[in-house]
Amino acid sequence: MNRKVVITGMGILSPIGNSVSEFYSNLKNSTNGIDLITQFDTSNHSVHIAGEVKIDLEDYIEKKQLLRMDRFSAMAIIASDEAIKQSKLNNDSINKENVGVIIGSGIGGIKTFEEQHEKLMENPRRVSPFFIPSIISDIASGHVSIKYGFQGPNYCVVSACATATHAIGDAFRMISNGDADVIVTGGSDATISPTAIAGFSNMKALTKNEDPESANRPFDANRDGFVMGEGAGILILEEKEHAKKRNVNILAEICGYGATADAYHLTSPSPDGNGAIRAMKKAIKNANCLPTDIDYINAHGTSTPYNDKIETEAIKKVFGEHSYKLNISSTKSMTGHLLGAAGGIESVASILSIKNNFVPPTINYNTPDNDCDLNYTPNKAIKKKIDYAMSNTFGFGGHNGVLIFKSHTI
Repeated sequence: MNRKVVITGMGILSPIGNSVSEFYSNLKNSTNGIDLITQFDTSNHSVHIAGEVKIDLEDYIEKKQLLRMDRFSAMAIIASDEAIKQSKLNNDSINKENVGVIIGSGIGGIKTFEEQHEKLMENPRRVSPFFIPSIISDIASGHVSIKYGFQGPNYCVVSACATATHAIGDAFRMISNGDADVIVTGGSDATISPTAIAGFSNMKALTKNEDPESANRPFDANRDGFVMGEGAGILILEEKEHAKKRNVNILAEICGYGATADAYHLTSPSPDGNGAIRAMKKAIKNANCLPTDIDYINAHGTSTPYNDKIETEAIKKVFGEHSYKLNISSTKSMTGHLLGAAGGIESVASILSIKNNFVPPTINYNTPDNDCDLNYTPNKAIKKKIDYAMSNTFGFGGHNGVLIFKSHTI
């Protein structure tokens, strides 16, 4: 069985927008979502900036419920609500046994872990009975499943920065194979916390640039590390004929997925880019298209010296001369790096590029790097017909995930 799979809904919380429409507007306008951290006192930290989601969760979820969940779950629920509403899944006529939920988180409830550890140090009896079901990474999928009564496949993917991409890829394969008709999928992470910021900073992954307006600069010669972000990106994947019978709007088709491992190092990408190369090639083969069909790549583009250089070389090895005709961009330049949620919001950006025939920019690109010599769509969005868009995500542990979306009209 090889059923076609389409996207019928999208939802997002990000540093540049708390809805898909707001996110789209800010992508077009090259909006910078990086600012000073407000969620905790950073005076003793070497890093003071991040891409925070500007939201009052109590506007969406009752306070009593919020006390029983971590921020990453709350954001997953809110983004899922938007996607489900657009897809008209909150309908009693849907066979909920055939609707699944696969929402990943790279780190899970680290903010709750920190809060409850403080209580443990004071008195073990003060640790909340909701501690465990708040921190486990799979619980976001559980919340969405319970809220809507979706009884299909329900689990979580955890693969660092490739998490959401692998979750979406798994959902794509399950629907294609007939294991479900609809799956709510993507990723959520909320890691702007003292421990996470200190950990990433001390391993020298985060930029030490203190200027929110210029710190995040993928592919620029002066890049020196990424900026932490948070948020959630959710897609509704649906079997094409099932969507047509429901008479819902089809946003795009998901047609390719590739997953590989570097098998090289815990945190650094393989210098030859072999894992990324094979993932892109697998996705292209799975999509049954040619490399020259790809119009736009939403790059992993973390703003770290090695990743951007190696990803550039990998793209050139996969696409050859066509790599110089591609438009590439890193939307992380605007949002920061959302870790396990990155593939979710970057899939939303890729689908928006197809639906609206535009390429989001890579902002803060001022100084070209001889090792990064492709078209990264510097600083301003452009109009361009996009039939096929590729989304790359590569994670600590050597996890590589690549998705390909295409216009449902071709």
